[in-house]
Amino acid sequence: MPKTAVIIGPQDRGRLMSLAEFDHADVQPGYVYELGRGIIVVSDVPSRPHFAQVNAARRQFSAYDLAYPGRIHAIGTGSECKLLIGMFDSERHPDLAIYKYPPLNDDNLWAVWIPNIAIEIVSEGSQDRDYILKREEYWQFGVGEYWILDAFRRELLVLRRGKHDWKQIRVRPPKLYKTRLLPGFAFDCGLVFEAAKAAGLRNGWNGGKE
Repeated sequence: MPKTAVIIGPQDRGRLMSLAEFDHADVQPGYVYELGRGIIVVSDVPSRPHFAQVNAARRQFSAYDLAYPGRIHAIGTGSECKLLIGMFDSERHPDLAIYKYPPLNDDNLWAVWIPNIAIEIVSEGSQDRDYILKREEYWQFGVGEYWILDAFRRELLVLRRGKHDWKQIRVRPPKLYKTRLLPGFAFDCGLVFEAAKAAGLRNGWNGGKE
């Protein structure tokens, strides 16, 4: 008889699980699930300010993609792609993942297809995951650049891959960030933070809600 799939729900927050089991599990809708260091992480579906920031960032990459066809292969959101990081027993879903090239094959796709740029948008409660845990995991996975967009601090932290560790670049509006991975592209983090504000995000960790 076929094996019954494990069903994960909000009651499983903090439960220990292997990456292989989590990857093949079914989930109860209405929540966002990740596996972090072998522990199930359950979050509410992002609210309007978070969605507005993802949308504002994605629009800039989409505009570049239209202006320079062929330089970006795919732009994925958290529900469209995942990173299976076996070394840490983690399954992560970046808010945005930019792939310059198609995968070499579809065998074990999400364990081997590495985004050139992975972007996370900080929400209250995600600071440790975004600034500490994913920093280590994305380095080990081979991500080219890891961007942390923090509307509470009004800062874009770019972690650019170096020889032995990330090189940090801090960007604040009105400064634009030009990545060497996408020639001719200038990212305006100010547009992202203005979108968050227009969608109702308030300043400060206590007032910010995802």
